[in-house]
Amino acid sequence: MYNRYWEQVYAVCYNNIREAEVAKEMVQDIFKSLWERRAELVMNNAEHYLIRAAKFKTFEYFRNKAIQQKVGERTMQVCPYASNCTEERVLYNELCSKVNRAVDDLPCQCRRVYKMSREHGMRNKDIARELMISERAVELHISKALSSLRLKLADL
Repeated sequence: MYNRYWEQVYAVCYNNIREAEVAKEMVQDIFKSLWERRAELVMNNAEHYLIRAAKFKTFEYFRNKAIQQKVGERTMQVCPYASNCTEERVLYNELCSKVNRAVDDLPCQCRRVYKMSREHGMRNKDIARELMISERAVELHISKALSSLRLKLADL
């Protein structure tokens, strides 16, 4: 079947996309798919089936190409200078790890209160109730944590 129809399938693919290598890959994909589904396929007209498969493959190619182009455009809108975006992401990750290390260095209760407040978004009243301490103690722990973080992260 391959020897009989590959040229026609290739012609359909190539005439639609005008890229020889991509068209060859499409032909391979079509016949590979045909081979993998050979037990379940029922074809009345192999030539017609393969031509339609080639047309669908080219439509899929254009659809995927359009999607990739949209993703690329969105990426450029969000971050017009890709190298700066990557650099900023690396710097952000470094900052996060330094902040996390500084938080881990806090005393146990102070760290727990800080995380409940800043990471979990809990209110002082809820923290106090959960830890069975006064709201004033929660405020002092948060204040102590922020002061410590400011000192440790002053160089940033």
